[in-house]
Order: sequence, then C-alpha cells, then structure tokens
Amino acid sequence: MNPASHLSTRPRAARTRGLRRLLAVAAAAVAALAPALPAAAGPAPASGLVRDAEETITWSVTPADADGPDGRRWVDLTVDPGQTVEDHLAVTNFGKTPATFALKSADGYLTANGRFNMLPSDRESRDAGTWFTIQETVDVGPEETVVVPYTITIPENATPGDHPAGIAASITTAGSDEGTSVGVESRVGFRVTTRVTGEVQPVLAVENVKASYAPSWNPFAAGDLTVSYDVANDGNVRLGAEGQVATSALFGAVVDGATAEPLGEVLPGGSLRSEVGFDDVWPLGPVSTTITVTPTTVADDVVDAPLQPVTVTVTTWAVPWPQLLLVAIVVVLVIGIRDDRRRRRQRLEAMLAKARDEGRQQAAATEPAASGTGGTRTPGDPQD
Repeated sequence: MNPASHLSTRPRAARTRGLRRLLAVAAAAVAALAPALPAAAGPAPASGLVRDAEETITWSVTPADADGPDGRRWVDLTVDPGQTVEDHLAVTNFGKTPATFALKSADGYLTANGRFNMLPSDRESRDAGTWFTIQETVDVGPEETVVVPYTITIPENATPGDHPAGIAASITTAGSDEGTSVGVESRVGFRVTTRVTGEVQPVLAVENVKASYAPSWNPFAAGDLTVSYDVANDGNVRLGAEGQVATSALFGAVVDGATAEPLGEVLPGGSLRSEVGFDDVWPLGPVSTTITVTPTTVADDVVDAPLQPVTVTVTTWAVPWPQLLLVAIVVVLVIGIRDDRRRRRQRLEAMLAKARDEGRQQAAATEPAASGTGGTRTPGDPQD
C-alpha cells in the first residue's frame, strides 16, 4: 500500500491574508479531485503543506513498534472476536517548524480504479474504522519522529472475514474566499486490514453484464464487440479475480476468446468493473458471450475454502446494417434496370404494333381504288 494525502473541504471560520488566502482556495479546488489514502505497495509518502510563504510542513505516517518505524508498509491482522491488539504508528515531521497533527481512523474501501481509500472525515465509519482507540492529536517537532500507540478492539459480535480500515495523521488549514470560509484537510496514513476468524466465504459474482456491437459503416469491414461487467465480492474475504471472455457466432461456427485484465483485489461488499474488447467481429446475427471469473487469493492470504469460478452467458445481436443497406441498394438498382428494360421493350412493342396497324390501314385504304379498274361478270347478266 502506498498511502497518499487526502484533501477535503469543510466550513471553518478564519482570517487569512494575501498568499494564505490564495493557497487555501487553490487547495480547496484540489480537494474535489484528490483521492483519500490510495493504496499501493510502498510506504506512506511524505506530504507537503505550505502554511505561508516561508513555512512548509512535510510529514509521513508509517507502522511502527515502540522504538520507531519497523519497515512495514501496511498492517494485516488475524484476530478472534473480542480480542484486543496493541500497535504503534510513527509520525515524522520533515519540516523546519513544529506541527500538531490530528490522528483519525476510518473505514476503508476501493475506488473505481482499484485504489484503497479511507472514508473522509465528514462521513461516519460503521465497521473497522470504529475499532481503533488512539489519542486525538500529536505534537511533532521539526525533523522529529514521534511514536504513538493505538489499540484495536474487536467486538464480540464481529463477523468473520476481512474488515478494511485506515489510520492517518492530518492537518487542517483554513482560509476565506470572498466571504466564504473554507477548510482544507490534508492527511497521510496507512491501511489496516483485520481478518476476524471464523467461517470464510470466498464468493464472487458477475453482475451488470453489457455486450455491445459497434458496426463499421464500411460494408466490407468488420465491427467491434465490447463486453463489460462488474465483479462483485459477495463473500467475506478479499479476493482477486481472473476473467476469461469467449464469444460464439453463427451457431458456433465462429468463435473467439480474450483474457480480461486481472483484478488484484475486490473487498467484501465491493465491486470493480472490467472490460474486454474484440476487434474484427463480423455481423453474423446473434453473438453469444460467456464470461468466466475465477477467484484468486490476495498477496499471502490463506483461504481455507474452495475458490469456485462463476460463469455468466449473455447474447447480443450483431446486425449487419451496412451489408443490408448495400444489398438494398443493389436490389433497387436491379429492379430499376429490369423495369427500365421492360419499359423499353414495351415501348418498342407498342411502336411495332402501331406500325403494323398503320400498315394495315394503308393497305385497306388502297384496296377499293384497285378494284375500280376492272369488273367481273356475274352469270346470267345480259351481254351487249
């Protein structure tokens, strides 16, 4: 875990001058964007806070024993319900001026990108964040390290499984912007994961599956298929996840597969979204997509229960709209050409028929004149 500073804003009456007002307002803007206590594999980095033009406070918080920092980057505990654990943290002030830090604990969770957070100060903790007992503040001189003891008391009715939390040292600065009071809390801490003994339930679920097909408007090019889904931890211990996505089209004649980016950790009650893309997918009608997610252990965790994979299948339609449009255009052209030929043939036949009729009429008109130049004698007529 690599905790970093967290900024949050809250009203607080104060008066500042010039540079301090500008710094407070700038820090308040950063507060809306900065995550709280992100987790990574390194120790808590030092956080710097400018209090005025010549005063900068930089500090770090790490796990410790009674003598000082002990090299741990975070704290993992396995305890029984009702048990009490005593531990220490070390607050180091790297600045040139003394500082007073507020010490706080809070429930932990993962952000959408899988980074660890502890709840901000304006949100109430309901789980492991409430199990800590620690002094409210600590005074640390310039370039000094102070070790502070704390106690974690596990409730008798604590449920088995993992309970994430964080503990941090913070400083709150105040300023005013056009009459509005602004308070900015900067904090640095580390992660504490407490596993309560009992029956573990390593259960993952695949939820909110979405498969969408984006065709290419070039009828001679394939489209893209995007599959996304949530991996939810319905159990009571943290788990990683490995995902496989397989597609099948044309009644199994065309198949493809891909491996999702592994999820390093999903906390109990939480979920993370995963996405897999397929290129060069031809629109062949219904596409069946099968998602298989296999749970994995996190770091050196021991899970005394089988890790069962979960499989979900969905179907989406890859409709060949560009190809259908091309076929429609070809059909219209063929029908148009055929109709044009038929009309031409009909006009030609009509012209030939008209010519024949005119020929008959002319023949009929000349026949009486030809019969008037001679005669025929009927038997019995008198002769001259």
